[in-house]
Amino acid sequence: MLQSVYNQGVRYIAAGGNAMRLRHYLEQGVRLILSQLTGMITQPRGEQQLVRIAGTICYDRPLAEMMGEIFDIIGEHGRLEIRSGQGRHLEREYVEGMYWDEGLLSRAMIADQKLLRTEMENVAILITDLKIEDPDQLVPVLSMAMSGGFSSLLVIVAGLSDRAIGLLQANSKPETFPIAAVKAPGQTPAERGAALLDMVRLTGGTPYLVSAGQQTLRGIDLQDLGRARSAWANLHSFGIIGGKGDSRALRKHIADLRAAYRAPEDAESRQQLQQRIGKLIGGSAILRVGAATNVEIMTRRELAERTAEAMRGVLIEGVLPGGGYSLLACRPALREQADRSENPDKRAAYNILIEALAEPARTILHNAGHDPSRAMADLDGAGPGCGYDVNTGQVVDLAQAGIMDIAAAIKAAVHGAVTGAALALTTDVLVHHLKPKVTDPLYPSYARKARAAGRTP
Repeated sequence: MLQSVYNQGVRYIAAGGNAMRLRHYLEQGVRLILSQLTGMITQPRGEQQLVRIAGTICYDRPLAEMMGEIFDIIGEHGRLEIRSGQGRHLEREYVEGMYWDEGLLSRAMIADQKLLRTEMENVAILITDLKIEDPDQLVPVLSMAMSGGFSSLLVIVAGLSDRAIGLLQANSKPETFPIAAVKAPGQTPAERGAALLDMVRLTGGTPYLVSAGQQTLRGIDLQDLGRARSAWANLHSFGIIGGKGDSRALRKHIADLRAAYRAPEDAESRQQLQQRIGKLIGGSAILRVGAATNVEIMTRRELAERTAEAMRGVLIEGVLPGGGYSLLACRPALREQADRSENPDKRAAYNILIEALAEPARTILHNAGHDPSRAMADLDGAGPGCGYDVNTGQVVDLAQAGIMDIAAAIKAAVHGAVTGAALALTTDVLVHHLKPKVTDPLYPSYARKARAAGRTP
């Protein structure tokens, strides 16, 4: 599309057209195109449609079926962890509630030796990023949890001394009042603080934080403990189910995270926000990718990660008719504007865009071995939402056939192609910086080769 806009623009300028005015109307036209595309966006509904969309992304039928099922359950912000499997097939596991990748601080806290995990009901939760050396600090917490109507205690801390762990083990009764201590999640203070804030919003209570100037648990009260219906922990992770925090505060917290996710951020920050939102709304899944060899597993795992990222984009931004047909549907609006205008530069710009919008569909048809002119003629009376399926050679309903494109990707591609071509049309000079002189001490091998070739570096 960029090449088409540029080539047509060069011909118009060579014939005496004004480059700057052409650029202005090209940029005006792309705004109209984006507006038309926005009006065509639909949100995918149901597992089967998600499966079809995933199939057009990965071309791996078992993976597409798994992705469709998973995202139908966890939604656009749900947490999906993709791991290497042990067998040849794909396996998935759904995790209720929130979970974090930090485990028990002591193997002795495992209550179920067969499952290697501890499960708790009606849980009191201490949330802090303190390292507790003195076990006496935990005595009031134990007393309040046992006398406050709770059935178990989960301690989330940055670290515990051996004496503090011993105190918790001495008071833990696996059958009647299990106690577990886990490490506060997060690799950095910022990540740890964000995770603890999410826990507080989910379970209620008050965190004891180093950043707030708190060095001990002195003055802790029953109301400072979080509450949850149940929790679990093993040596590698722990989870909280049915947090009993303020539901209004939790909804506001999730809304704030969604707003931050939509704001311009780097990819890593957006991914962290997406994971936090997924945890808070309670949708988590683990996909284990299997294959015959380790190389195949890694290749398929990378494909699964790319597909998952694209599926999130589909659920958040919506989809457009695929195969370039959403772009074809924008042409009538441009043609109407061109016919109504008396400005020759505007008419030229819009006619350039009308022709360029057909290029993606023509290219797809040509690459698939079809005659673009004949195939596009077949579409004239097909009606809206229809397109040419290059696999079957027939005109089909694109939504039913699963031929869809991610709306955000199409809009970004169109904007980049048109604005890039418009910029190129008004660029007269490119400045190319010479390479700096290379000296022997820094690049001795290059210098020797240069001298051998008769050049002086």
